[in-house]
Amino acid sequence: MRKLAFAAAAVAVAAGAGFWFLTGPDRLEASEIASVESGDAARGEAVFWAGGCASCHAAPDAEGEARTELGGGLELATEFGTFVAPNISSHPEDGIGAWSEEDFLNAMMRGVSPDGRHYYPAFPYTSYARMDPQDVADLFAFMKTLPAVEGEAEDHQIGFPFNIRRGLGLWKALHLNSEPILALPDNAPEELLRGRYLVEGPGHCGECHSPRDFSGGIKRDEWLAGAVSAEGDGVVPNITPGEGGIESWSQSDIAYYLESGFTPDFDSVGGAMVSVQKNMAQLEDADRQAIAAYLKAVEAKPDGYSSSR
Repeated sequence: MRKLAFAAAAVAVAAGAGFWFLTGPDRLEASEIASVESGDAARGEAVFWAGGCASCHAAPDAEGEARTELGGGLELATEFGTFVAPNISSHPEDGIGAWSEEDFLNAMMRGVSPDGRHYYPAFPYTSYARMDPQDVADLFAFMKTLPAVEGEAEDHQIGFPFNIRRGLGLWKALHLNSEPILALPDNAPEELLRGRYLVEGPGHCGECHSPRDFSGGIKRDEWLAGAVSAEGDGVVPNITPGEGGIESWSQSDIAYYLESGFTPDFDSVGGAMVSVQKNMAQLEDADRQAIAAYLKAVEAKPDGYSSSR
């Protein structure tokens, strides 16, 4: 019995060590950090709007300059718990004003905090992982010019076992992938390449418009097919170019919708998309056209609502 007890203890220690090793935070390589030049705030402003930072981190219904006050507090209630958007303003204590550029790059592209904790994927780093590190550095430079907002956001309300952040290392091993979702030929038009980058990277469109599996990971084979909303109330529409999606929309229809908020049949944007459309309206028209070109090029899929968790 004593030998069995020792053997069981050894197995438990080995399993614990293996779990600790496999779930550790994975940061960017030093060479990736070194390749980034100092951020350019002017370029970073466009990344800010493409990335939708204001949609989660500004006050709900904020307008005008208030959309650059990133004090957080928005609650996202899901079956895994309620996630609260943090303060990411330039405040040195309550926000990210004391962060280094390296801190910001690792948070955005690897979902790792400056103190080495995993971020929950309510923060869409699974999409931001596809971004150009230079764009992330430019975004950080712009965000440092924005107002410092006092006050920390409330903590997430997450129960066991999801409150064990270390376990997210295993989740990331399954779902954190910087490779593009839509394969394109080497001679693909620049507009289409740009659209893929914006949709799959900073725009993180698939985070809401794609169904998810039991673990909360995006079903890549149903990319942009629509989903039950994370809050479980209503659906997020199919935006593939098939029946039930945007089959009847032209590229110019999509670009105009992103600019104006009006659909081809003169309906107007609603729900959570209102804030997203405000972000898209800040982009150059060429970028909206590129997004539209990409959405017309993805594979048409039937609605993903029934397959969503």
